[in-house]
Amino acid sequence: MKSTPKKSRPNSSKPKRILGIDFGDKHIGLAISDPLGLTAQYLGKYTRGSTQEDLSYFQSLFVRFKIKEVVIGFPLSMNGQFNPRTEKTKEFARWLEKTFAKPVVLWDERLTTKQAQAILHEQKVDSRQRKKYEDGLAATLILANYLESKRRHEKDS
Repeated sequence: MKSTPKKSRPNSSKPKRILGIDFGDKHIGLAISDPLGLTAQYLGKYTRGSTQEDLSYFQSLFVRFKIKEVVIGFPLSMNGQFNPRTEKTKEFARWLEKTFAKPVVLWDERLTTKQAQAILHEQKVDSRQRKKYEDGLAATLILANYLESKRRHEKDS
């Protein structure tokens, strides 16, 4: 009896992750999805440097985590209007999209920083330490909201 060897499939189905960002002029909060895109995990805070330093830092993130998509908190005013922060955030989003050729989604982030502050307060994180975690936690909330929305949309489709 002759058997045919199984064809090996190319390993293009490696899970890839989504990067969540809470953008700021000095600090960028970061979160990462799990490989299946189900949960958002706190990654920390990056303190911005020169354009070259930022490029190098994000290149290493994209390689290390095999980033397939980026979600950036979009800072609309409470009434839904644009403000000076929205334009800076859009510029950063365009830079990421152009530099890394990955889709970038701007996601409504209203109240995520307040939520992050409330969580840190509830967890009794020392007020001097809160700022250390606030941006990364805000990014985690932004990414978690985005992932939940994607799941609901896929479920409804």
